[in-house]
Amino acid sequence: MKDQPSELRATNPRRREVLRCLADWSGAAIVWTVLGGVPRAVGDASDRALTSAEPHGFTFVQISDTHFGFNKPANANIVGSFRLAAAEINALPTRPALVVHTGDVSHLSKPEEFGQARELLKEITVVDRVHCVPGEHDTIDDGVTGYLRFFDHDGNGKAWYAFDHGGVHFVGLTNTLNFNTGTLASLGNEQLDWLKQDLAGVSKSTPVVVLAHIPMWTIWEPWGWGTADAAQALALLRPFGSVTVLNGHIHQVLQKVEGNVALHTAMSLAYPLPAPGQPGIGEPGPVTVAAGELGKLLGTRRLSIVPGNRSLALIDTPIGA
Repeated sequence: MKDQPSELRATNPRRREVLRCLADWSGAAIVWTVLGGVPRAVGDASDRALTSAEPHGFTFVQISDTHFGFNKPANANIVGSFRLAAAEINALPTRPALVVHTGDVSHLSKPEEFGQARELLKEITVVDRVHCVPGEHDTIDDGVTGYLRFFDHDGNGKAWYAFDHGGVHFVGLTNTLNFNTGTLASLGNEQLDWLKQDLAGVSKSTPVVVLAHIPMWTIWEPWGWGTADAAQALALLRPFGSVTVLNGHIHQVLQKVEGNVALHTAMSLAYPLPAPGQPGIGEPGPVTVAAGELGKLLGTRRLSIVPGNRSLALIDTPIGA
């Protein structure tokens, strides 16, 4: 595809030919294992051989863009997509320590959508809990006010927060408060100041995992696929030895590595979006595919982050393979 940055590595469709047995509403989740303080993506939730508990480590799962409330031809069974992923997570040989949801929990920010999401997320069995950050679809009418009624992580009325688990420092950010299609979103000075204060109390040897909905690097500016002040946030994160940034929003898996900072986007559990910069598309929207093809586009990517090695080992794996 022309004009696509070289660091963007799209999923290889030839690795997805084994999806004949999947229902059209197939979903996916990315499983992460933290071992020796380094997060390593081991594949999708069905990859049971790689998700057993390792000594002194823990596993967590990333899901994204559930879009509860969506009901159009691109996927008329959003709940079915989610429940397939939830069943696979629950079937893991070792219960995940936690699940992270990287935004667009709802489709239209409606109370009934948030309520449905909160109840359905309880179907995932985890040791800790499901940790969410809002997407732009969660902030449509009154900013994060409606979202926070259901998903206020700390009860402090803010959509950004931090917590520690298993020797890893997690940071949940919100980069959708001033979202407008076609322009880059931002974190804003208040949140950047908070991030600086939060990280000041964290040892530089502590691994950091950052959650934010919109990618923290500019993937395709005409569509607003990037964060305007991401460079300021990443400057605060670079002194740490291991930083993993998990995003959603673009409904496809891409990755970029900048030194010790690894940035990853995730596929949606709802519907595909066009590839960045696809000609003739002024504003990206849900892509409707032929019967039997949706599951192929909701597959996952397996990533191995090796301590001391800046390169990533990538294996594209369809859900259920």
